[in-house]
Amino acid sequence: MKKRFIYIALSAVILFNFSSCKKYLDELPDNRAELNTTDKISRLLVSAYPTNAYVVTTELASDNVDDYGPSFTSSRLTEQMYGWQDITETSNDGIERIWGACYSSIASANQALTAIEELGNPSSLNAARGEALVARAYGHFILVNVFAQHYSPANSATDLGITYMTKSENTLNPKYTRNTVKEVYDYIVEDLEAGLPLINDASYANANAAKFHFNKSAANAFAARVYLYMGQWAKAVTYASASFANSPTSYVRDYAKIASYAASFSDMAREYNGSGIKANFLITPSFSTMGTLFGGYSTLSRFVPGLAISNNETIASKGPFGTFSTTGYRLKAFSYSSSNNKVLFAHLSYQFEYTDPVARTGYAHGVFTPFTFEEALLTRAEANIQLKNYTAALADMQYWGSFTYTTASLPTLTETSINNWANSFAYFTPTAPTPKKKLNPEFAIEAGTQENMLHAILYMRRIETYSTGLRWFDVKRYGIEITRRSTTGAVVNSVSTNTLIIRDPRRAIQLPQDVIAAGLTPNPR
Repeated sequence: MKKRFIYIALSAVILFNFSSCKKYLDELPDNRAELNTTDKISRLLVSAYPTNAYVVTTELASDNVDDYGPSFTSSRLTEQMYGWQDITETSNDGIERIWGACYSSIASANQALTAIEELGNPSSLNAARGEALVARAYGHFILVNVFAQHYSPANSATDLGITYMTKSENTLNPKYTRNTVKEVYDYIVEDLEAGLPLINDASYANANAAKFHFNKSAANAFAARVYLYMGQWAKAVTYASASFANSPTSYVRDYAKIASYAASFSDMAREYNGSGIKANFLITPSFSTMGTLFGGYSTLSRFVPGLAISNNETIASKGPFGTFSTTGYRLKAFSYSSSNNKVLFAHLSYQFEYTDPVARTGYAHGVFTPFTFEEALLTRAEANIQLKNYTAALADMQYWGSFTYTTASLPTLTETSINNWANSFAYFTPTAPTPKKKLNPEFAIEAGTQENMLHAILYMRRIETYSTGLRWFDVKRYGIEITRRSTTGAVVNSVSTNTLIIRDPRRAIQLPQDVIAAGLTPNPR
């Protein structure tokens, strides 16, 4: 009996009204019946990756931005994101799009898996099956980390997660319940461990095409991040090493070539996110304004990474290797003094798709790289710090510094130098900012060398992942508190009463309003 697979799963209540849903089903009658060849299933998996990104939501929620005041533009949506409010506004960067895009991609993965199973799981489809399993795990991984508390052995068995979809939906109005965070992670691990060994880079048309799919490097880097977030340090080391074949020297990007684009943020960003670069494991184009918010534009520039953060916590602050100017980085940092002194790396590429060239209307796209060699290297270093393998961690941190900074005489990191660096700072306060923030994780860390090494690796991760949204997840993992403040240039004008505390319910971003209205249990507030 033929089944009609309804592609939209939980995102139905957001993405389509009744008439558009009817039109959608009319255009794709019995799509499952068409999935009867390797080529058709492989082409379906192109849609197993979210077309909307978490970047703007999580970057604005993090401590990478300050409030530069109402003289700069904002929107109700960016104000809600920055203030950790329940988000009611919609846009391509809104939470309803993250939710819908992830569940739509999960539905595509599930549809491919069902078709493969009904074809008898032939070995010719092993690579497609592996990609579908890993892509399904990734969609859920985004959702659980955005819309739930961070994974912790103490609380995840009861913390609300999201619904883990393991099959294609074939009912018109299904009812769902939320799995716990632990259950979601258990499913993610199950899918990852089943799918990763089946990934085959030779199944893609060429190496550049593979960068838009879960190739071996991307899948291993994803696994490393999952295990890092779970606190399974040894596995994080193993998978991070596998992502760059335990040969880091062969994955360093051509920074000399990137430097040739230093006159243009957009050109440098395009080169940084290029599919021909070995260090880029997975490249993700999204419907998003991320490239303008965190690029050389004045659009919605009220909440940005400005001089107050750059000078005291990140780019121009004193790090484990010393203090550097914007030109002290191989990937030059850009500073825009004519606006509100926002300081940025060219990590996000802005592109505009014209649907009507005459009217000059169309869609804004942001391109980012959620998995890179550099971040995987720092993942391995962090996991080794947790294992107290300090020599191995220092080697990776030193190597990261060697290709991050322009100086030819970089100081050698040691346990002593890290301790001296960290001990030179008091803990951060909103009015006396430093790179050293109080860590309140739900796992044990030792005062002294281990804590100081973690401060150093979190500093490096913050630099490496600037503007890509990953800092928010580090804030959640380490229970870092944030207090919102008003700034002008490098000066802190005032500090608000809005503080994100340890285990604050707002660390789990509230579900989209339409999803709650449809009956799914909201996050506690």
